[in-house]
Amino acid sequence: MTLNAAVEEAIHLREEQMVGHVIDATKEVFSTMVMMDLEARFPLEEPVNHFQCSISGMVGLAGTYTGILAIHCPQSFAVRITSNMLGMEVEEVGEDVNDALGEIANMLGGYVKMVLSKGGMDINLSIPTIISGEEYTINAMSESDCVVVPFEHEGERFLVSLKLRKE
Repeated sequence: MTLNAAVEEAIHLREEQMVGHVIDATKEVFSTMVMMDLEARFPLEEPVNHFQCSISGMVGLAGTYTGILAIHCPQSFAVRITSNMLGMEVEEVGEDVNDALGEIANMLGGYVKMVLSKGGMDINLSIPTIISGEEYTINAMSESDCVVVPFEHEGERFLVSLKLRKE
């Protein structure tokens, strides 16, 4: 999986640099908003689009570039993330968890938007979309235009993916 060559050329960033921005954004958001220090792993070689007992928060990017930034995590970890964000015990997936994952996706999308755009004016973000369930598949854009970075916190693992192409 790699970023599209046209995207790399247009943004003057190699894939490794874009991955670095995704890692920096994710670590910053989790450190400041969720009070969790994360470890990033090497980007995955194969796409992941099938999830079990998970929740995915996604924001779309539209404008000079189009794409999707998403966070995918196990439901149990999403509950933990939400508890940390809200400073109170959350026990099950519901509106609070959906809102928390949507907000994290929105913050990560905003960070990527600023990296890619000229002052944020040539890319728009969609409102966050949440998908959760016992089993689901997400198919969006070409898998060849994607980077997926795994993160870990105290044995829990989740993914942040960025699918991007130049319009």
